[in-house]
Amino acid sequence: MTVHCADALRFSFEKMLQAGEILRLTGNLPYNISSPLLFHLLDSRHLFEDIHVMLQKEVVNRITAPPGTRTYGRLTVALAARCKVENLFDVHPGSFTPSPRVESSFLRLTPLQNPKVSAVLAPAFDQLVTKAFNMRRKQLSNALRELLDANQIRSAGVDPTWRAENLDVDAFVRLSQLWLQRDLSSAPRKA
Repeated sequence: MTVHCADALRFSFEKMLQAGEILRLTGNLPYNISSPLLFHLLDSRHLFEDIHVMLQKEVVNRITAPPGTRTYGRLTVALAARCKVENLFDVHPGSFTPSPRVESSFLRLTPLQNPKVSAVLAPAFDQLVTKAFNMRRKQLSNALRELLDANQIRSAGVDPTWRAENLDVDAFVRLSQLWLQRDLSSAPRKA
């Protein structure tokens, strides 16, 4: 057994790989850093066959929330675009000594062989999703006005009066593709 003593938010999981191996991760994530740690794991998802983690139940409920609900958010969309997400089971406080004041759930993330966002699209996708959810109470035409106008949003098959929580992952992908294409076509050409 090899013990790696490091900051989990900065740890390079590639250090653990042996030639030809793929990793499987399991753990009880510290609840106070679970979201940043999951975003960090997303960056290394290509190294993992699957990821099994115990989290606070309300975090798992957010991660697995469907569009149109108050708990649906940036983490939900980021994970769903790149992984199959499954809430496997709940773990009650009485399962621990001492008993915590929160309920937990066990989550499985299986990286998609064909993620909904390519490596080229990922930065635009992440920026657009972040911007949309940073102003989640505003209509998309206002929240995304620095990136796309109402007509462009509509051309992606999305109602510009909707809010971020109303969009499924595919709608975010279409908006990101449109924004990336627009940026690439308006970039100055080198001679």
